[in-house]
Amino acid sequence: MNHHFVATSHAALRRKFRSCRQAFTLVELLVVIAIIGVLVGLLLPAVQAAREAARRMSCSNNVKQIGLGLHNYHSAFNQLPMQGTGPTNETVRTTGAAEANDGTGFTRLELSYLVGLLPYVEQQSLWDQISNPMIEEDGDQWPAFGPRPSFNSEGYPPWLTEVATFRCPSDPGVGLPAHGRTNYAACTGDGFYNAEDGATVWNGSSASGRWLYQSDRLAMERTRCGLRGAFVTRLATRFRDFTDGLSNTIAVGEIMTGLNDNDKRTVGTSSPGKGGALEVLNNPNRCKVLGFVDPLRPNFWDMTVVNSVYGPESHRGFRWADFHTLQTQFNTILPPNSEICLVGGSDTYGTAGTSSRHQGGSHLLFADGAVKFMTDSIEAGDSNSPCVYCKALSGQTNSILPPGSQSPYGLWGALGTRASKEVIDTEF
Repeated sequence: MNHHFVATSHAALRRKFRSCRQAFTLVELLVVIAIIGVLVGLLLPAVQAAREAARRMSCSNNVKQIGLGLHNYHSAFNQLPMQGTGPTNETVRTTGAAEANDGTGFTRLELSYLVGLLPYVEQQSLWDQISNPMIEEDGDQWPAFGPRPSFNSEGYPPWLTEVATFRCPSDPGVGLPAHGRTNYAACTGDGFYNAEDGATVWNGSSASGRWLYQSDRLAMERTRCGLRGAFVTRLATRFRDFTDGLSNTIAVGEIMTGLNDNDKRTVGTSSPGKGGALEVLNNPNRCKVLGFVDPLRPNFWDMTVVNSVYGPESHRGFRWADFHTLQTQFNTILPPNSEICLVGGSDTYGTAGTSSRHQGGSHLLFADGAVKFMTDSIEAGDSNSPCVYCKALSGQTNSILPPGSQSPYGLWGALGTRASKEVIDTEF
């Protein structure tokens, strides 16, 4: 036998076998693809969680910056920036006059605390634009501090500016129909009556009258009785007023902005109308009792039941310069991430709490500057209890809870009041 021939044949066979094994079979490719798919499926949630953790940390940093700004503002002026302020017309109050673009517009005392805070959160250039008159190339003329920051004042550039410090990266809302979004609202306490006017009210018709600056007896009584938070509409508050303790009083809270859907936490809706304010004051759960919430989607309104829905202007956090409840206020009545229940249109008051796109809670700034992530499960007392209020619109009716009562809304309500003598003995 020719051993050389046999060896050569075996070598040829081995080479042929190796050449046949250079390609993967279809089954092997499918197995590899399946393994890669499983790995991606396992890793993707971790990547998304890491990204949300980074966004949440950035959101917390923004809250911290606002806290530092509030303290620096207080050091400069011995008070917090006012919620509901700005130069105004002393003889006319109509919205049309306030929104005029011929240089005669005015704020109508409707600027939020965020406007005064601008120089203290590294927004001096924007503050300089706002605090000086402006004439645009298209002929629009704006006075110092601009027109009323309403949905109709869409031509004034500063009110349309997105301020990064006022936005939480976890909130995906962007662009129109919003006019400069914000995710950080002022805490007005565990009540809401008179949060639209506060301590300064208009006396007369819209076309003629005068402002009563903290001089109307009933307005001051309503304000002292029912607006018990760190911020009081159209009234300056100071740290010395926080007798419950700065570390026990919420100053600013996180809110979601609207996404043009029917989310109960971002869309303002109501049933009774402004004349029925007592119905919500006496039962903050009224919108839920009326069946407005979709039973199949508990975070959304049931559009077959809700009979009073407003336009794009009725979304939460759409105007950072606007002082109204829906835009830059919140109260500690219903637990976090509960529904918004107004007593009338988008510029009225009602129950409006904190909310966020984070899982399980939202950020809060306490008056001492501490930032805490508060869970949605915080103890919130009896949500069916009436608010504390005095001298309501219909007659001279007062709440069954006398002025100065401790908050009926548990730990959540107690943290929202500045001077109601609650003892905080629970970790939060």
